[in-house]
Amino acid sequence: MTSDSRVTSLVGMFDDASDATTLIKRVEIPLFQRDYAQGRGDATVSDIRSNFLDVLLTAVDGYEPQPVGLDFVYGEIESGTLRPLDGQQRLTTLFLLHWYLASRAGHLAEHHGWKRFSYATRPSARLFCERLVASPLPDLDSPPSSWIVDQSWYLFVWRHDPTIQSMLVMIDAIDKRFKDVDAKAAWARLADTDDPAISFLLLSLPDMGSAEDLYIKMNSRGKPLTEFENFKAHFEKTIETSDRAGEFALKVDTNWSDLLWRLRGDDDLVDDEFLRYIEFVTEICEWRDGHTDGARDRLEPRSRMVFGDGNSRHDEHLEFLFRAFDVWADRSIEGTFNDLFTDGSGDTARASKVRLFFRNDGTRQERLNMFDACCRSFGESRGRARVFSLGQSLVLYAVLIHLVENTDHFPLRIRVLRNLIEASSDELRPERMPKILEDVHSVIRHGTIDAVTTLNQAQVEDEKLKAAFLEANPGLQAAVFGLEDHELLRGSLGAFELDAAAFESRATVFHRLLSEPELWPALTGALLAIGEYQRRRTNSRPFLFGTDSKKHDNAWRELLTGANRERLQGTRQVLATFLDLVEAEAGALGDTLKEITRSYLAQRESEQRFDWRYYLVKYPCMREQGSSTYFAERFNGAEQAEMGYSLCMLRGGARALNGRYRDPYLLAIWRELEDSNSVEDPWFTGYEENPRWLTLNRSGAALRCVPTGFELSLPQLEDHVMAFEALCRDLGVGADNLATMPQVNVDGRGVDTVDRVQVVADIVRRMVAAGI
Repeated sequence: MTSDSRVTSLVGMFDDASDATTLIKRVEIPLFQRDYAQGRGDATVSDIRSNFLDVLLTAVDGYEPQPVGLDFVYGEIESGTLRPLDGQQRLTTLFLLHWYLASRAGHLAEHHGWKRFSYATRPSARLFCERLVASPLPDLDSPPSSWIVDQSWYLFVWRHDPTIQSMLVMIDAIDKRFKDVDAKAAWARLADTDDPAISFLLLSLPDMGSAEDLYIKMNSRGKPLTEFENFKAHFEKTIETSDRAGEFALKVDTNWSDLLWRLRGDDDLVDDEFLRYIEFVTEICEWRDGHTDGARDRLEPRSRMVFGDGNSRHDEHLEFLFRAFDVWADRSIEGTFNDLFTDGSGDTARASKVRLFFRNDGTRQERLNMFDACCRSFGESRGRARVFSLGQSLVLYAVLIHLVENTDHFPLRIRVLRNLIEASSDELRPERMPKILEDVHSVIRHGTIDAVTTLNQAQVEDEKLKAAFLEANPGLQAAVFGLEDHELLRGSLGAFELDAAAFESRATVFHRLLSEPELWPALTGALLAIGEYQRRRTNSRPFLFGTDSKKHDNAWRELLTGANRERLQGTRQVLATFLDLVEAEAGALGDTLKEITRSYLAQRESEQRFDWRYYLVKYPCMREQGSSTYFAERFNGAEQAEMGYSLCMLRGGARALNGRYRDPYLLAIWRELEDSNSVEDPWFTGYEENPRWLTLNRSGAALRCVPTGFELSLPQLEDHVMAFEALCRDLGVGADNLATMPQVNVDGRGVDTVDRVQVVADIVRRMVAAGI
């Protein structure tokens, strides 16, 4: 079999034949070829497409464009028609690039051989190519594909042709990459047959028998390169000037592959695991360089920016990459993480182990092993949240620093870092990570928190206080660490007094109470009986109270953490008194909580002082359904709202008045009624200033609580007005429909001397009995 080969271009191949047998008049993709694939939408093809267009762009754009050779194009030439066996994808992309630049440069109307390009695979693809080269692309602000599908010649059925759809994707990608180039200059370079910007070696194979058989033989042993193999080729080129380039290539195929082999999937490949871990290392290096926007880009250009010669720290970063892999050699990875961390499910050696709270899916070991978790899920997301979180990246990085540099007192230092990360969970954002990385260095390398400036500062102060407390009381380390490791505290002890005499007993009672959610309805009442333990949510209006529901247990964390010790002072004092009182009682916890509540209610009833706290303690429904957040109104010119007789009670984990909520007073009144069907179930929406009425079903008459008592609203039906007015006269309600409660002045505010819930419930009963 004879052959003819020549270096040429898509424009030049139609003019430079050596004899008539190799003269090309047209290009036709044969029937046995697959669909055009470089425009597919999956991530791997997207990377290949982007890389290829980057290469083509360097060939035609810039002050010193670099000519590009695209290897072999094999084909059979018969009667002037080239039918490529290999090179279909490249030729199709070149065809689309020529159409795009010729259109923009004003040369599409000229006679060119490259325009005679078609597919034999489908008549639709052949017709599309013919229509395309006859239609110059105008200047557009929108993607070219939108203009193409809007043309009269674009057929509706082409929506289902995968080759045409891939071409549209590629045209948009070309436009995105080449939109800002000088089209005339780029076209001149592309069409230059003497010095072509983009060339390939055309190999024509005449007399070769069945082209289809040869195609099958050529492709029977080949597999497409994986995403990692593509990356590795680019990365080796990026570091080719480094003395460690050869070492990298060797270790990827030997030591590091052995390291990751146990993580392989059903395909017996570790390529994805390699890519995820390398992306983790790359992002750490980006943060070290002060860059935070890389995660939106592909890994290949990011790694080039980090490890390429253009980065003055490339050697340092490459050294970190090697160490990040090599440090796991000859080491039990699982054992390393088991020695350092616990998930709180039975480990007792808390002085030497730190509990992790990351919510990874999978087994206990997968939750603890940061290396495995990184290799399995780094770079993935659920919605806008990272599966492998920023906090996990910081912990894994801290472990690497320790293992590589053999840092001192690591269990204590990683505990401090864990506490700071958990307290900063709402503050961990990519743009803050370079400075946070410096905080990590301060804690892990130097064992100091004085230089920590970006992680949560309230927690920084808390860590200093705890360190001084433990230095003075080393025997309390187990109690402090155990409380830090509580699921609802996660390192923050701002709600606890650092009192050496009582700390251990208080910690024990706290663990007991919070471990029995069935006691929480009584717990919230007993706590409130001791004092006003609630606090405002940081930088917000609502009050936090904890919860009666295990389902919404994070409400306790919101109450007890997330603020500095000054803002937690009221909560801390009430909690200390309460824990001491419970510890002093020998009975069962449930009985103790009931007795605390009973004693408080009896005292208030004997004093006839029924403030808002009395009502919330007496009526459990005012604390039910996981309610932890209350909005209050401002009255009498007060600068801010205070707990009182007008409240909105949010359900469960709700944080704002953007859904249905309860008025706890009206709910308690409704629950006191024997016939609750006579009154509408009191649910509300809207701002807290909006009036909230308890409405009778029959007449539409209604009542609502106000600071001085309650207000009545006329029935909506005229037939009930007379009975309503008669009842108002009996109750002594004035023309303004306001009924005042007997009250005394306490610290400038009116406080009920009778139980308004019982008073109003009785009024509702009388209205129902009167037919209203």
